[in-house]
Amino acid sequence: MSTTTEKSPFREYPRWHDTLRDHSSVLIRPINRLDREAERAFIEDLPLDALRFKAFGQLGRPSEEALDQLTNIDYVHEMAFVAIVKEDGHERIVGVSRYRTDSDIATCECSVTVGIAWQDKGLGTLLMKHLIEVARSMGIKKMFTFVPIENLQMRELVSFLGFQKKTDEEARQDVYELELVPPPAPAS
Repeated sequence: MSTTTEKSPFREYPRWHDTLRDHSSVLIRPINRLDREAERAFIEDLPLDALRFKAFGQLGRPSEEALDQLTNIDYVHEMAFVAIVKEDGHERIVGVSRYRTDSDIATCECSVTVGIAWQDKGLGTLLMKHLIEVARSMGIKKMFTFVPIENLQMRELVSFLGFQKKTDEEARQDVYELELVPPPAPAS
């Protein structure tokens, strides 16, 4: 997988042009309100068994209010990146990663969802790495996610990224946490 980065005029967040393991290319960039219909199509294209893994409890056909919440974010207490591919001259969302912070912006809950046809190509890993990088740069200290015990792909992904498994009172899910220590300063 390879990555090139460019600055985006949208909120000064970077955009990444990434090459996946199968040599396909995606653009990863911040979501915005203009992505509303593409986000709707992405959610509606997810298979029913994957919908329970969707970010922050959004299930099935999203309501208009849910689409507003998912695409009109404040970039201080929440961040979301979409992975975009061009098909027949149109942009299509094939993956989304997002986080929401607590009120003091010290911790955040994160999630990632990748369309079925785009799984096992490294897209989820890239989306999460970019999300972690931005969360760290925003000064967030800890990232966590709730993972249903039957979601083996997500359990493998967060373990690969260094999240540590914590117990949860609910028997059907585990909590994984990642300490976001700042990267070491470059040598002078």
